[in-house]
Amino acid sequence: MAWTRDELEGDPHQHAEKARRVQRMFGAIAGTYDLNNRLHAFGRDQAWRRRLVRLLGVGPSDRVLDVACGTGDLAEAAATAGAAPVLGVDFTPEMLEVARRKAHRGAERGRWSSDGLHYVQGDAMALEQGDAAHDVVMIAFGIRNVADPAVAVAEFHRVLAPGGRLGILEFSEPRNRLLRWCNEFYTRRIMPLTATIIARDRSGAYRYLPRSVETFFDPAGLALLLGDAGFTVQRQVPLTFGTCTATIAIKT
Repeated sequence: MAWTRDELEGDPHQHAEKARRVQRMFGAIAGTYDLNNRLHAFGRDQAWRRRLVRLLGVGPSDRVLDVACGTGDLAEAAATAGAAPVLGVDFTPEMLEVARRKAHRGAERGRWSSDGLHYVQGDAMALEQGDAAHDVVMIAFGIRNVADPAVAVAEFHRVLAPGGRLGILEFSEPRNRLLRWCNEFYTRRIMPLTATIIARDRSGAYRYLPRSVETFFDPAGLALLLGDAGFTVQRQVPLTFGTCTATIAIKT
């Protein structure tokens, strides 16, 4: 088990072994990750990723890096928009195996070129990419899973070219009280149970995930973090009644 109930009573972001626990957790749920995302986001997860790509203005001339890429949905959205090359980086080998299989199928179907979408294992806090190597850096639902988000954001700044764009997609709380209550009931009570059953998970992943959202930065806090790293936040766009927020920033 990656996370016990007692550990999740506190703040999982402060756990000394957070990185190792997160890697083990995602390794355990990689095979059913996409299915659970589609079911429990009611299919909106793909729409959110496509919206982030549009907000970033991703196009054929962009060198794109997708950090904490998971099974590759966001990287695929960038490749579909015409970006090449697109590189996905993730900490968990099992997630990358799924991403590579999907990329191969997509190339066979002509959705992108066989050399336009690649995946490598890596750490968001110690990226192997060179300084100013990318025009766009993206991360969807991954920044809160990094052991030290400030270090990761500094790495994003380093690998971006001057004027490069950063896009972060992360869960947030709706402002409307009724919607917020409904969202909290769903994410804390219903989703952990049904997702755990579907994944046959014993790692505690779907108890960790809502708790990690509750204890992470809100959009305003995330904007401050980005500002401290040298980014200028251009826009923060609430999506689906504010259940998640797309943050767009520029390297300055």
